[in-house]
Amino acid sequence: MSVDETLMSWAAETGRAILRFYQWSEPTLSLGYFQSAVDRNRHPASLSCSWVRRSTGGGAILHDHELTYSVAFPTADRSRREARWLYDAMHETLVELLESLGVTAQLCDFERHWPRGEEPFLCFQRRTVGDVLVAGNKVGGSAQRRQPGVALQHGSVLLRRSPAAPELLGICELSEASLEAIDVARRWSDLAARRLSLRLEEMAALPTVVRDRAETVLRDKFGAASWNEKR
Repeated sequence: MSVDETLMSWAAETGRAILRFYQWSEPTLSLGYFQSAVDRNRHPASLSCSWVRRSTGGGAILHDHELTYSVAFPTADRSRREARWLYDAMHETLVELLESLGVTAQLCDFERHWPRGEEPFLCFQRRTVGDVLVAGNKVGGSAQRRQPGVALQHGSVLLRRSPAAPELLGICELSEASLEAIDVARRWSDLAARRLSLRLEEMAALPTVVRDRAETVLRDKFGAASWNEKR
């Protein structure tokens, strides 16, 4: 989370888009920005997991057998009304990738509403237009945060079922595909770059200035109780 937020400001400063794929070192629950920390009790299977609050909204995500991505994109020439274009670019290319691997996937064409306070705790149990579905199950979703001149979008692709969220089936359970995160990331990055008209330059490591800033953001924000328990 701290690296993603730092890359957002770095993209705004440099005018360069950054596409990042990563996995988590241990099963971790990320709460949506507006969720209450107390709501973790609604999901006993993940109570023993580490957790963090995201800066984007939506439901909680259990990061375990999944692939997380983020894209920080300068938006100086785009209006706020065009917020969907980045969702569409990433989700449509994910569907294209899955189809190329023999997995029948589609974009959700409806939004499911619940009474206030009764929304499912987990992101992958919610439905909104543009979510990526396999056999009717949500396997890909994203959330976005925008600031003047830049957008940060991050999302998750559910590859396999996690013991910490056993109610959610991954792509490998819903199809005959055997997917590895690193292969998905490589293929998806190529498709996304073409869709976004970007020229990929792979980074072996984060620039020192980004690492240093991210450590400060981690200490002052995402690693602090004042942020994670603010609701």
